Amino acid sequence: MERSSGTGTAIGVRRVGDGVVVDRDEVCRHVRHMDPSALIDRLFVADDPVAVATDWFDGGDDEPDGLVTHAPIGQQEVWAAGVTYRRSRNARKAESTSGADRFYDAVYEAHRPELFFKATPHRVVGPGDGVRIRTDSTWDVPEPELALALSRDGRIIGSTIGNDMSSRSIEGENPLYLPQAKLYDACAALGPRLVLGAPPGAEAGIALEIRRGDAVVSAGTTSLAQIHRSFDELVGHLFHDNSFPSGAYLMTGTGIVPDDGFTLEPGDEVAITIDGLGTLVNHVVRG
Repeated sequence: MERSSGTGTAIGVRRVGDGVVVDRDEVCRHVRHMDPSALIDRLFVADDPVAVATDWFDGGDDEPDGLVTHAPIGQQEVWAAGVTYRRSRNARKAESTSGADRFYDAVYEAHRPELFFKATPHRVVGPGDGVRIRTDSTWDVPEPELALALSRDGRIIGSTIGNDMSSRSIEGENPLYLPQAKLYDACAALGPRLVLGAPPGAEAGIALEIRRGDAVVSAGTTSLAQIHRSFDELVGHLFHDNSFPSGAYLMTGTGIVPDDGFTLEPGDEVAITIDGLGTLVNHVVRG
């Protein structure tokens, strides 16, 4: 599937405690279900997820006040792509203390992209929840990313906002430590809504803002036009000799990296905005 300009009516799905909320044209409808994750799973295995969500919208109730939004995930694995933006390549080279910086140049230009397992569903948090920094890490950053929602047969069915939390100190010490730098409890955030259909187009902007108390301590912007690889390319490699019975999420890499002197602290607020998808806000906790 090629990138789209994102024109047309978007339909979004938020997971809440007692079901889902479906939005279309700024109107929200509440669909109750005893197992919200089962509703999310249904979208990932449907032949036409937009039609499924439209039926929910047509049969839903007005959204009540006070609903808490959770990560839009059911049984999906979360994977991630690395070094897909030049800014990310340069940051990985700068943090390396093991002489492995040459590998980041190589993978940026290679036919095969870097793909790694990021999280199981229980390690993913939603909007308003705490993303964690490891107790054994000294240099930690968020990584704002477009996350593709992929059906079990490898179709791009939608997208959401992802935060791929990362320990730069652990990965920089040795690239073989990547799983420890990336995969731990509350290491990823998704949300607030899964927007069904084609992902945002190349002109879509991504913005990161990190606040510490009343001060903005780090901020940056990029756009999807800066990504080095196509979505089809990344998805094709992920599904090569691999199966996802409940579908999957694929974070597509980051083009915003805070300055080398910056590290997250407990209590920081991380806000990631992607045009057409909204804003994902989380606070930072340690341990």
